[in-house]
Amino acid sequence: MIRETLWERDLHQRGSASSFLVTEDRVVVHERHTRLVCLDREDGSVRWDAPIGTWPRDLVIANGRCLVLPQSPHRLSCLDLRTGAALWHVELPRLCGHVVASADTVLVGGWRGYTPLAAFDLRDGRPLWQTPSPARTALPVSWGGGVLMGHGPQAWLIDPRDGSELARWQLPEPLADTELRPVFTPVGPDHCLARLGPRSLMRLQPAGAVDELIRHDVDLVAEDAQFVGGVVWLRESRAGYLAADPATGSALWRVDVGQPLVSGVMRVDDGFVVAGEGALFRLRPDGQIMERSPHAHRISALRDLGAGEIILTTGGTLKALALESRRPGA
Repeated sequence: MIRETLWERDLHQRGSASSFLVTEDRVVVHERHTRLVCLDREDGSVRWDAPIGTWPRDLVIANGRCLVLPQSPHRLSCLDLRTGAALWHVELPRLCGHVVASADTVLVGGWRGYTPLAAFDLRDGRPLWQTPSPARTALPVSWGGGVLMGHGPQAWLIDPRDGSELARWQLPEPLADTELRPVFTPVGPDHCLARLGPRSLMRLQPAGAVDELIRHDVDLVAEDAQFVGGVVWLRESRAGYLAADPATGSALWRVDVGQPLVSGVMRVDDGFVVAGEGALFRLRPDGQIMERSPHAHRISALRDLGAGEIILTTGGTLKALALESRRPGA
């Protein structure tokens, strides 16, 4: 399955899905405990290296800017994605978590209800508004012309520039408790998926309508659904993925490789690739396992680089790999 290792970088710390982002031509990764590094996507060469603080609670890229919220110091920093130059930073309360960016606004706060929600101008960090008291929300996401938020059996859409409410949804059960991980999956302008409780996936529509898409028969990992290759993917708590039709919610197949799967599904040729903790698995278009490629180090996250290439994190490295293309009928 693996054709070659394109490049590899030692992070000098544990790698995770929350510590790196992939853009069209670069990879941004947190490493060496206090550094944020931008790498060339093709060869892994360093474009810039900047001090930002300890492990990031959130890392977001928007409109040519990189926003990072470290555990310490307690501040949101905005860097130029092209050069790594610090553009602005704002001091924040301790235990502030969640960052989401729209076209011109950054919204911060709401994790566990510890801090108020606060909005800043993306260009210069100018404060725009703040809730008068601490607020609680799952990790927000830009969707439907606003920012979607939620807690318990409620979800709501706000205008990020002034905080006004645009829409609200009453849910049949509470949102899944995903901590700092996403709970919402925008699929298009007309609907967004939301993980509820231990086993449910709901579909939200802009006008306030909500309907149940999937109620699984086993518990799911407390994280958002993935929408890859026209298929909805839900990771099961015990091990494996459920793949479902995005229109009807009917099960297409289940993937069980006999070991826990990490978060991340990528499309390759006309099939898919998923990762266990110790191997990569190539799936046929119908989800059946067709190939297993053992990996020497424990895999913690998998992302798509495009053109049949992937990037993954292990216990202490970031590695880009090229996958062998499968000929029709092979």
